[in-house]
Formats: sequence, structure tokens, C-alpha cells
Amino acid sequence: MSDRDGAHHHLRAPAEALEAIGTTDDERTTCRELAAFLFRTLCDAAAVDVTVEGRTERVAVAGVGHLLRDPLQGGRPAVRAVDEGHPLRSWTLRPGSAPVHGLSVALARQGTSYGTVLAVRTGTGFTDAEAAALHFAARVTAVHVRHARRLAATESVALNLQRALVADPGRPHPNLLVAGRYLPVGTSALVGGDWFETVRLHFGRTLLVVGDVMGHGLDAAVDMNAYRSTLREVASTDLAPHRVLRQLDALVAEDPARRPATCLLVRVDPARGTAVYASAGHLPPAVFAADGTGRLVDVPVGPPLGTGLGGYESVAHPLGEEDTLLLYTDGMVERRGEDIDASLARLTALRIPAGGGVAEAADAVVAGLDAQHAEDDVAVLAARIRARPPHGQTGL
Repeated sequence: MSDRDGAHHHLRAPAEALEAIGTTDDERTTCRELAAFLFRTLCDAAAVDVTVEGRTERVAVAGVGHLLRDPLQGGRPAVRAVDEGHPLRSWTLRPGSAPVHGLSVALARQGTSYGTVLAVRTGTGFTDAEAAALHFAARVTAVHVRHARRLAATESVALNLQRALVADPGRPHPNLLVAGRYLPVGTSALVGGDWFETVRLHFGRTLLVVGDVMGHGLDAAVDMNAYRSTLREVASTDLAPHRVLRQLDALVAEDPARRPATCLLVRVDPARGTAVYASAGHLPPAVFAADGTGRLVDVPVGPPLGTGLGGYESVAHPLGEEDTLLLYTDGMVERRGEDIDASLARLTALRIPAGGGVAEAADAVVAGLDAQHAEDDVAVLAARIRARPPHGQTGL
């Protein structure tokens, strides 16, 4: 190894361990960095095992892999010392070969053990200074593992809260078919405040809602829930969509801690075949015709909610039984470095399956825009007026 000085390893300064280990918030990456650092500076092979819910898994290996297996035990993994810092027994790989020395240290911090790290090398055993260096690197790793697990727990709470809230919108009237999709960005990023909602109104009408609280994380999800609850209460008064936004904006502006949010409301009246739209800083909805072609709906855009400025307007457009209405958050269409007009053009260039259901339409748009790999959270709500049976038929 390049870092050896004669028969001994040349140990790097503790500062280098601090720089080399824990460069990300990912637990497995941190363990791989620990194994790589030890292989460069201390041993011929290193392995890291972590324990989660009583199950131990080897997550990182660096160096000469066969040195991590004990030939005296039929090739099974080398015995690990449970006493922190105590060297393992030496053994011989084959007659005439140099002895192999191992040292095992717990990845532990403040009384909690997250696993163990094993360092192995041939020739001479580990000195006290080398054992101390291994202890230090293990403690550094344990701090980062603890941080990664706490962060993962917070992300899990936020994600579960978001999914629970989004997965349970109010039920529309039976005369309206809806399908919603929610896709959090990535696998480890904190969720944001995207949501969709349906609210039953009088005379068979349904209010469709999609919104996006600015920011990410648990705070954004909590604010999203507050917006959603307040909107349900205001919308139950059966005001016009622009007046719902006006009241919601005024109520939110009274709380300086509340984050701003964009929001789009659509009141669908299946009996009249119309939809009334109002927007608070949100991207325009799209309508896909029976042949699968799409177009954007021209909706006056007011300021985001929470500014207290008001200035919202409603506009009505026809909505036929064969039309599919699509509401979405910006994560579905926006791409970094791309003009928003190009993003929206890509949406309307899609073709949804002709004759498919509303769920198939939502899935087609998500797949067509590759929303699974979007750079932000995605919420999508698709709706279609339920076709009425011909006159004189009950549909039974």
C-alpha cells in the first residue's frame, strides 16, 4: 500500500478522517467512506456492519476481501470482538503465510451502538496508536450515522404525513370521476407542501383543488394541512371560486408564520357541463379531448395566497363529458434551465389514451412527463364528468 512506512501503516491526521467521513447524509455512503479511509491509511482490508432492528448487515467493504474471512472457520466471516478496541486473535491463512491480525471496534455514540467496524492486515499487529486511530474514525462515523438516522426518521414522518393527507381527499359527487397521484421527489429528500382536494358543493357541483406550499419538509407539510382545512371550511359556504381564494388569502395573511402557497380552484357543474376556474399564482390547468389531444385553459392569475393582496377573478369554460380536466403542481412540468412555456408545451403535446378511464389518463401524463424523476414533488388531479346514460335507460 502507498501509505505504508516499512512494515507499519502511516496514519493520517484525525483532521483527514473528519474530512473523508460523512460527506453526505446517507448512512451507507458514510460507512463506505469509513472502510475506504481505513484501507488507505491503516489496514489491508476493512468492513463495516450495521445493525437495524436487531438485524446485522455488512454494508461496506474495502481492500483485500479474502482477508475478511477466517479460513479456520471454513471460510465464514472472521470472528468479531465484542469488547471495543480489543484485537481479534491471529490466525494463519495457509502454512507458511504471514499471520493475519484483526481489530474490531463498535460504531457507538452516547450509549447507542449502530454496528461494528473490522480492520484486518497481514504481518505485524496493530499498535496502541493505530487502535486509537480506529476508535476515532469509528466515533466520527457513529456521529454521522446517528445524524443520518435521525434525518431519515424526520423524513419518514413528513412523508407519511404527506401521503396520508393527500391520499384521503374529500369524495366528489358521484357524477364526477377523479383520480389523484402524488409523487415525492427522490427517496431521501423531505417532502413539500403539494396537495389536491375535492369538496362537495350544493346542486351536484364539486370543487377541485390543487395547491403547493412554498418550501419543503415537515413545516411545509403542516402548513399544507392548515391550508387544506381552512379551504374546506371556506368552500363549504358555496362561494364563487375567486371569493374562496379571497377569504383564504385574508385568513392566511393574518398569520405571519404561515408560508405562502399557490392554489388553483375549479368548480365543476356536470349538469350544465361547465367549469369555473380561479387561480392564486398557480400554473394553468389542461383539458384533454376525447381524441387525446390537450390544451391549456386560459385562467386569470392572482397573487399567491398569504400576501393579503387579493385581486382574484373567476372565469367559466365549457367542460364536456368526454373531456379530461388535469390539475397539477409545478413539479410535474418544470425542469431546471427550461423556459416555462416550453414545459407547458411538452404537457399539451402529450396524447392520453383515447377511450381510457380517468386513472389511465393521470398515469399517462405522469409517465409521459417522466414525473417519477421530477426535480420537485408532484401532485396531479384528473377529473371527468361521468357520462349520463341515454334517455330511457337506467344503466343497470
